[in-house]
Amino acid sequence: MSRLLHPAAMRSVPGLAALPDEPLVVTVGVFDGLHRGHRRVVAAKVAEAHARGALATVVSFEPHPDAVLRGAPPPLLCDPAERDACLAALGVELLVRQRFDRTFADRTATSFVDELTGRDRRLRALVMTHESAFGRGREGNARTLPPLAARLGFAILEVPALFVGGERVSDSRIRALVTAGRLAEAARLLGRRYAVVGEVTRGDGRGRELGFPTANLAFAAPVTLPPDGIYAVRAGWGGPDPRHPAHVASGVASLGVRPTFGGGERILEAHLFDVGPDLYGRRLRVEFVRRQRGERRFGTAAALVVQMERDATRAREILATT
Repeated sequence: MSRLLHPAAMRSVPGLAALPDEPLVVTVGVFDGLHRGHRRVVAAKVAEAHARGALATVVSFEPHPDAVLRGAPPPLLCDPAERDACLAALGVELLVRQRFDRTFADRTATSFVDELTGRDRRLRALVMTHESAFGRGREGNARTLPPLAARLGFAILEVPALFVGGERVSDSRIRALVTAGRLAEAARLLGRRYAVVGEVTRGDGRGRELGFPTANLAFAAPVTLPPDGIYAVRAGWGGPDPRHPAHVASGVASLGVRPTFGGGERILEAHLFDVGPDLYGRRLRVEFVRRQRGERRFGTAAALVVQMERDATRAREILATT
């Protein structure tokens, strides 16, 4: 297998100041969802890097620029560790984790490109889309940068946007689909089923008391979630690559406020079938396969248990054929 396709080949450096003195083909972006449109850009960048004998490089920002410019980042579409593993698998060789703060936001596009280029003019090509922009006021884009590219000796490769169903594939479009519960459409744009990753924490033990022990997920950052309800899910944990966990289990998950018990904080809890080991403290990836029903309030705990048994049976049926 080519080292460019092996996840272990990707290096990570903490910002532009740590860039190696090697030829680079660069794409700039957060790549949160790493959807099909992103993959098209990354594929073009990797091909261009191969052709030029350069490192296929992604410059990403941490935290998300919206956290600095608008006070809050958008909820995640992809776990950062999973995103990085996907980038590596797609052939990215160098990931630059550039800290984004007010000072960096005020830099001009020229200053940004000058640092990318360096004294040895290592930048060979900048791969962009029509929507790509960086620098103060988003002044650096595929239409404004050609004179600078000509002066510094690098090429600009503009990759056409990907349209599905007459609309551009974008993070915001996918967030809207997931939030609306249109998971099949979101999966078509992502190129995979939608999933979230969280740490399993201890709850109040009510699920275990009812005969349905659950793994309750806590998220390190806000994530995009579908509507409240009951879902057939697949969950995975363990192993070095979050995309291919060492352990996988089927299950049924509840997302909501648990109205039968008076309501409360919105939580995602998954009951996994035939799982013995203690999952507390583990990172669990929960993939939403299908929504079965909305969240309901039941008059008694016994009535809820009857419905939970139906939900589990239905989830097994769905997962057996999906």
